[in-house]
Amino acid sequence: MMDISRDLPSQLLRYVRDGRISAMPAKRAVRLLLLDHVVQAFEPGRRYPEAAVNAVLKDLYDDYAALRRYLVDEDLLARTGDGIYWRAGGTVDVNTP
Repeated sequence: MMDISRDLPSQLLRYVRDGRISAMPAKRAVRLLLLDHVVQAFEPGRRYPEAAVNAVLKDLYDDYAALRRYLVDEDLLARTGDGIYWRAGGTVDVNTP
């Protein structure tokens, strides 16, 4: 399970409670910052069936379908017509071995 609270920027603290997203930011810039944090749970270059994406997102937010839609709409996750997802954006730590 991903710990959404780890390394969370201070402006996002109000949206996370007990390691889960408690509210989605209304302002797009803040929402994008939170979504970038969420997409870190997905490994670049790996493909995920929808059930696996849902399993990760359920741990982070009650409305996991809306969270998945936000990630797709902001081009952080991409998908095929048959429900295969992959990470398509977000920051990448180039210092990780």
